[in-house]
Amino acid sequence: MTHQRRFQESEIANHTCIDPAPTKSRLAMEKKLYKSIVVGAGPAGLTAAYELSKQKQSVVVLEADPDYVGGISRTVNYKGFHFDIGGHRFFSKSREIEDLWTEIAGDVMLERPRSSRIFYRGQFYSYPLKAFEALSKLGIVESMRCMASFAKAKLRPTPNPKTFEDWVINQFGERLFRIFFKTYTEKVWGMSCREISADWAAQRIKGLSLGSAIKHALLPQHKSKDRKNVVKTLIDTFRYPRQGPGMMWERCAEKISALGGEVLLGRRVTSCSFNRSTQHWTVQVRNSAGEIEHYEAEHLVSSMPIRELVSQIQPELPSAALKAAQSLRYRDFLTIGLIVRDKDRFTDNWIYIHDSAVKVGRVQNYKSWSPEMVPDDRFCCYGLEYFCFEGDGLWNASENELLALAKKEIAQIGLAAGEDVVDGCVIRQRKAYPVYDDEYQTHVATIRQALEENCTNLHLVGRNGMHKYNNQDHAMMTALLAARNILAGHSEYDVWAVNQDAEYHEAGTAGNKLVANERLVPTVKQQEASLAQ
Repeated sequence: MTHQRRFQESEIANHTCIDPAPTKSRLAMEKKLYKSIVVGAGPAGLTAAYELSKQKQSVVVLEADPDYVGGISRTVNYKGFHFDIGGHRFFSKSREIEDLWTEIAGDVMLERPRSSRIFYRGQFYSYPLKAFEALSKLGIVESMRCMASFAKAKLRPTPNPKTFEDWVINQFGERLFRIFFKTYTEKVWGMSCREISADWAAQRIKGLSLGSAIKHALLPQHKSKDRKNVVKTLIDTFRYPRQGPGMMWERCAEKISALGGEVLLGRRVTSCSFNRSTQHWTVQVRNSAGEIEHYEAEHLVSSMPIRELVSQIQPELPSAALKAAQSLRYRDFLTIGLIVRDKDRFTDNWIYIHDSAVKVGRVQNYKSWSPEMVPDDRFCCYGLEYFCFEGDGLWNASENELLALAKKEIAQIGLAAGEDVVDGCVIRQRKAYPVYDDEYQTHVATIRQALEENCTNLHLVGRNGMHKYNNQDHAMMTALLAARNILAGHSEYDVWAVNQDAEYHEAGTAGNKLVANERLVPTVKQQEASLAQ
């Protein structure tokens, strides 16, 4: 099945992953006892289902979206133009994940050059930093101030930094923090950098310092064969499916179906009931036709947001866990897709917008991700990313209002003229980012303890499933290890140890060789390890 075919409305019901409105045969199949129910058909959910299906375990994936698999890693098609929700570079420090991508969709993967810049005060800066360019554009006075600020931070760092602001100032100095971090970060999260936990900075930019950036800019670079030594921000190349990440996850869903598993779309979970006597889970869903369906399994693998899962579990969890779940926060996301006459304005994969005069936070150029994202060479398609909270003024704005805003701001930045914009669409993404505020770790620990004491055979995976700002490869690894725990019949691996070193693994050059057994989580879980570990 071609990628385009999925978007033919007349052929939706024939997609191998979609079970249409319930029939007698479907209702009869609901009585089946599965080995595992997987909630969510994003990278984590589909990876878990694929691993289990390969081992001949019965599995059903329940996805709320009626049309797409892939979750936030889906590809949206608008009139033949393809839009990636967020931009997904396929690169991992784990050879196992790289091999899995190749196994699923290696024949449609391209190797692409990495290119991104920062827009600040009307000028574009290469990212990562090119020292001479940055110095010349900032000017000698501002450059001297930045270096003095950096020296001050190194001489008198904040001990045990708790906030994003303190962590970044320790690494770069206050002036560079205000120039290259503060505005963009506060756009993303909708809160002061003093309210954001240092955990987020450590996870996303650990390993990059002013010194390493300058060294990378000034000295000749060799291609390291050990990805563990490469900083994510200094990535040179990455792999990418020809028509976006959705191709990967459509292929994965098809392979699960071919192995005997089921991937059912348009199934929104409404309750998850645990039977302590049988140790089985029953999941109730409402399908796209409005009908109620029930599925029963020995294990439940959940990638749905913890806040939603906890509220749906029966018998009801302790009040402390319910309160903790309701206290977890999420940041939502709009992609305003613009189809633009191609005037070769920019060739970056994306540009970070560090300018408080516009609301847009980042601009994607999908033609630079892959030429096949665009069906007509005369055009390119941009994705203007706006960060918001569901229900706020930006989220609730009409499509016409949002398209007018994007058209105005793309011209204001200088990446296109208003008359070159010929069409567009709006894509809304709920719960794109779990918020790392001061209390999130306490809330997650409370929930984990309640689940461990009250529910067995429940496996949390993925970004929202664990309220952990995982990248795609980390989410997949949590799912692989959860599936292996199910197959082993006991908790052999600690899925919470994935990305425990707080690194964001997106670095180096695609295709480098690694030690065969290298994983994002290094060791088998010790059976005596406590929840706190």
